Amino acid sequence: MLDIKDNKLYLDEISLYDIAQSYGTPCYLYSKNSLVKEFNEYKNAFSNLNHTLICYSVKACSNINILKIFKDIGSGFDIVSLGELERLKYIKADPSKIVFSGVAKSDKEIEDSLDYGILFFNVESIDELENINRIAADLNKTANISIRVNPDIDPKTHPYISTGLKSSKFGIEINQALEVYTYANQMENVNPVGIDAHIGSQIFEISPFIDSLDKLIALYKNLKDKGINITYFDIGGGLGIKYFDSDEPPSKKEFADRVIDKMKDLNCTLILEPGRSLVGNAGYLLTSILYKKKNYDKDFLIVDAGMNDLLRPSLYNAYHKIEEVVKVNGDRSKYDIVGPICETGDILGKDVELPKLSKNDVLVIHSAGAYGHVMASNYNTRPKAPEIIIDDGGSKLIRKKDMLSQLMENELLNE
Repeated sequence: MLDIKDNKLYLDEISLYDIAQSYGTPCYLYSKNSLVKEFNEYKNAFSNLNHTLICYSVKACSNINILKIFKDIGSGFDIVSLGELERLKYIKADPSKIVFSGVAKSDKEIEDSLDYGILFFNVESIDELENINRIAADLNKTANISIRVNPDIDPKTHPYISTGLKSSKFGIEINQALEVYTYANQMENVNPVGIDAHIGSQIFEISPFIDSLDKLIALYKNLKDKGINITYFDIGGGLGIKYFDSDEPPSKKEFADRVIDKMKDLNCTLILEPGRSLVGNAGYLLTSILYKKKNYDKDFLIVDAGMNDLLRPSLYNAYHKIEEVVKVNGDRSKYDIVGPICETGDILGKDVELPKLSKNDVLVIHSAGAYGHVMASNYNTRPKAPEIIIDDGGSKLIRKKDMLSQLMENELLNE
């Protein structure tokens, strides 16, 4: 949440204008206070359930400083790649609080995860299950696994971020799950310990989570009848956040109360994998105006951030609130906020109401903490933006801006 003082926007008592002047634009900015607050809201909401492990979804925002903040306040982690595992090793994260998700785990990813001693793999296919068993046998280890089931639940969100429908690539059809668990239970180097489901992202209704949970509980009881004792319930993440001023996502307390009511008698550890709802509204992207332009009846503000910095508007047609950092009185007009990338889709905001602004004026793009910097690219040979965190009354650089020389380091010129 930003505050206004003397017509300037502030984040945790730090002027966004001063940040732009100190670090340049474009740049990403995060609030440590917000990160800690959001995590503690989950922790407190689920405090009435005996065993809950909150595993931050690293893919949402993977800077090692942010990971360390979560580690230091007790978070576990949900990962989907070897690179994310290496980030957690670097900050010395507790391996017993790490779950590995994703449909395409490589042999190397499985080997290194077993060596590190992660809590379990979320398995997404029979092929993967057999591969984990083979690799674990080669390493003389036993791999703890959870089967990710696809419950065919419509989470009523954007189709690109719906992951629990039968048309999705994720998970194993829930009607086949009992057979797959039975098969896994017969393997010598696999130990089925959990049930997993993840139905999507940016979900504003609790009922799809509960519908999914009902199906998981029915499966749990069938497994118990067959002597397969499940000790972990991983219900994923996906709780929505506020992008539009009119958005009203459910509170973490509302969400927790409904889940706890279902889980309280199961004697299982609940695992949550929140990502966006922890970091989304803790992050901002600052960008400066380069030019103003009018084409026919359309007004444009051309800024120094582009789709390579923030892909979501181009990829999903996602909305991010955009406003001026230094407030200006007077009439407001509608502008398309566009970047420097040579693509028609390089649009950060459409019909954004802003006052009369000039070259070098700074804009702030809200709710950029999740799937912002992590999805950035070097398209058009553009350096990735720096990242800054607001902490303890000051600002700290936590990722340097790319240097152009770095962008060519891995390229080999044949003379």
